[in-house]
Amino acid sequence: MLRNFDSLFDLFDAFPDEQACIDHLRAIHWRDGEFCPYCGDNRIYHFSDRKAHKCGACRQRFSIKVGTIFEDTKLPLRKWFAAIWMITNHPKGIASTKLAKDLKITQKSAWFVLHRLRHAARTNSFNAPLKGDVEADTTFVGGKEKNKHADQRAPGSQGGANKSIVLGIVEREGELRAAHVDDGKAKTLQGEVRKNVKKGAALLTDEDRAFIGLDRDYNHLAVNHSAGEYVRLGGFVHTNTIESVWALLKRQIVGIHHWVSPKHLDRYVQEMTWRYYRRDMKPSPRMNGLFSCVEGRLKYNVLIGKALA
Repeated sequence: MLRNFDSLFDLFDAFPDEQACIDHLRAIHWRDGEFCPYCGDNRIYHFSDRKAHKCGACRQRFSIKVGTIFEDTKLPLRKWFAAIWMITNHPKGIASTKLAKDLKITQKSAWFVLHRLRHAARTNSFNAPLKGDVEADTTFVGGKEKNKHADQRAPGSQGGANKSIVLGIVEREGELRAAHVDDGKAKTLQGEVRKNVKKGAALLTDEDRAFIGLDRDYNHLAVNHSAGEYVRLGGFVHTNTIESVWALLKRQIVGIHHWVSPKHLDRYVQEMTWRYYRRDMKPSPRMNGLFSCVEGRLKYNVLIGKALA
């Protein structure tokens, strides 16, 4: 039976011990039926300790944490639950330094916990292309050159050079898709737009030349920000929706994390996207939403690039 919790206090009240956390995780993880994480068979035997299980086919013994982001964790699930509450219900997320203090763990452990949660929040595939009225835009992520020491400033860095680029595509009143892209060239951006937006949709962008040519497949309309134009055609043509997304992303990175490496940028973007798409949900369903996608282990050496996934 799933439990409801509308605050961090309610969360600890609902899950007073490790077994309560295990029961909740099992109820969500096996909501469609029991299965073995090793071979997928559904002939599962349960031990009296209510923590261990055994597969009737491959004979492997396992806990409900095997095959998930919780596999081999040394932290109690109550601390994981608290971390999930914070990352899903704080609008800008939480820094690893703050999480470390709140959970009484090391900053390194908190950093790994948060990245495992971002791994769960990643977007694996899309069910259907975006349609209707769709906005597309890019933003640059990276420190301002004027804030760097003189010997660290890169020449010719105006206009986003030497910064990471994030592309966002959002269906008005609908789904958001955003990702770190290799560059801002027309081939790259238009390829992503065509991959994610249904032909014939109304596509609203700014004057970025990389979007020129999309009118062959879409009703492409643009506003010229550099000329001071932000809305036209009675308020229909604008990019305010995606711009509000960039405001969230910048507040998350600049206000909470202060800096993120290009290597891990996409993980932070996916975290923001996950929260944005569920922003109208109540705390308990939003948190349970992350529990429902915890499949897939993330090893530390893979995260830091010392091993292959």
